[in-house]
Amino acid sequence: MWASYQADGQEISTGSPDAWCTFSRSATIPDAQASRAPRCHGAPRIIQGSFPNIGASSMFVPAPEIFKAYDIRGIVDKTLTAEAVRAIGHALGSEAVARGQKAIAVGRDGRLSGPELAGALSDGIRAAGVDVVDVGCVPTPLTYFAAYELGTNSCVSVTGSHNPPDYNGLKMVLGGQTLFGELIQALRQRIIDGNLVNAAVPGKLTQADVVPAYVEKIIGDVKLSRPMKIVMDCGNGVAGAVAPELFKRLGCELVELFCEVDGNFPNHHPDPSKPENLADVIRALKETDAEIGLAFDGDGDRLGVVTKDGEIIFPDRQLMLFAEDVLTRVPGGEIIYDVKCTRNLAGWIKDRGGKPTMWNTGHALVKAKLKETGAPLAGEMSGHVFFKERWYGFDDGLYTGVRLLEIVSRQPDANPVLKGLPDAISTPELNIKMNEGEPFALVDKLKAEASFEGAESMLTIDGVRVEYADGFGLARPSNTTPVVVLRFEADTREAIERIQADFRRAIEGVWPGIQLPF
Repeated sequence: MWASYQADGQEISTGSPDAWCTFSRSATIPDAQASRAPRCHGAPRIIQGSFPNIGASSMFVPAPEIFKAYDIRGIVDKTLTAEAVRAIGHALGSEAVARGQKAIAVGRDGRLSGPELAGALSDGIRAAGVDVVDVGCVPTPLTYFAAYELGTNSCVSVTGSHNPPDYNGLKMVLGGQTLFGELIQALRQRIIDGNLVNAAVPGKLTQADVVPAYVEKIIGDVKLSRPMKIVMDCGNGVAGAVAPELFKRLGCELVELFCEVDGNFPNHHPDPSKPENLADVIRALKETDAEIGLAFDGDGDRLGVVTKDGEIIFPDRQLMLFAEDVLTRVPGGEIIYDVKCTRNLAGWIKDRGGKPTMWNTGHALVKAKLKETGAPLAGEMSGHVFFKERWYGFDDGLYTGVRLLEIVSRQPDANPVLKGLPDAISTPELNIKMNEGEPFALVDKLKAEASFEGAESMLTIDGVRVEYADGFGLARPSNTTPVVVLRFEADTREAIERIQADFRRAIEGVWPGIQLPF
């Protein structure tokens, strides 16, 4: 493998020239599209030298709307510019200095804007005197893995996750802590206050390829009981740079769909949580003798699963399978899941000797709870699954897929294992679109004023989740967009309709004239 790029004024090359791309960057920012590569194959190369004086103080204040609850995210060249990312990098590097962190691993997904933004981020981090280890174009979980493998304990993934191609963003970890909420807002405040470290000597830039160590770590521990043939859809996301190699090494035969990394996402949106994005997997399962389908999101931290006969196994049902397996080795273990998950989980976990814990939605919040409790496993309905047992506790769609195959390969046919998991009638995620700030006000009113007929309990850890004898209803304000998220589940269609009618009455009672999506 081979990479060539400019770093600190010197071209650096490694490996063989037949697999990787080449980048160089002058001291000024050229046309953005001209500097972006159409393909990404995992090489550690970012565009350096975006700013003539790397040690200069950041004066540019990024737009407030890109500082989200769990990450930084915006539209490339509009709200999320190279200048904004450089300033954020300088604030992040300054925070790293305050925490005693010496180096940060930086990876990026396959988006076209990735090399430029990763370079700007690294310039900013290094301006504070913090070293950058460039791990290249890899799934977000491999950037997390790099923080452990390389001993940096800190990392940033430049990723737009499953958002449209013109988006990008940053997922950040400092000193083993995932940054979210006020910690993300504090980075912008550092920039506003000028509370930035300007090192006399910039931090060093080095490169590392962590893919071999990642693959070897997994295949050295996870073993399939029999060979399996699977459909794999990477959606042209960055998982395609690693997942095919990993699963082949595990002993799988693959039917590969869209495993070439292409930041244009020309075939379908890389979001397996939406059933329409699994249509190609379902079709391939019908047309081949593969027995199960796996699909990854744009940055590889979430997994979609489809049975041979085309049934989608949503993440909360996947979590049942994982909980049952983990609890055989961690008796009495705590299993964490978010408020959007099925009501069947609690009983399933208790019946197997575990302790069920419902928690807030949001990968950063679940990760923090996992760390606080020492639980061996956590998951959320969006598809983020966190294994602490035998792994590191970060969300990793590739590793989740490997663990799934390890379990189902113990039986001669994966289909009965997956389809035998308890199920219920449920709605997809429904959204009430509102103005900024209104979703939280609506949910606060529900908590304070609403009553729900026939309800057994009302949980308010994250929105309002009302439990009935035969189902539940949920209304929670999104932390990322101005919507109220609704979800309903019940034993029968009649029960869902009754629960929805109860919620309709309650919501209209506290917010007259509101337009509901059900």
